[in-house]
Amino acid sequence: MKVAFATQDLKRVDAHFGWAKNIAIYDVDPDGHRFVEAVEFDGDLKEDGNEDKLAPKIEAIKDCAILYVAAIGGSGAARVVANNIHPMKVTQPEEISDLLGKLQAVLAGTPPPWLRKALAKGQERVLDFEE
Repeated sequence: MKVAFATQDLKRVDAHFGWAKNIAIYDVDPDGHRFVEAVEFDGDLKEDGNEDKLAPKIEAIKDCAILYVAAIGGSGAARVVANNIHPMKVTQPEEISDLLGKLQAVLAGTPPPWLRKALAKGQERVLDFEE
């Protein structure tokens, strides 16, 4: 499962989604994680109401199941959710490595329903009514 992190320094989740200079993307499973890529954004990222800045960010994370952010605006959250990405807000800057460890532990146990749904992103849904 791919997970995205809104970050200014590539080490911590410390950025508003629309204002984030970087999005770090990792592949995570119960056994570990692997860095996939860092996507860098430039321009006037702090301009409120500039919806154009969101399109490249949504495109960069479209394969991700979860997005960790320090904050996210209403339209950004709506666009993220519309792409079947679950936004997760952290209350204070948090190390990406710590969040990856916590996520791995949850995946190794019994993930909550929202996380099981996120894990199924991109997989074909199979309904077996005979069971």
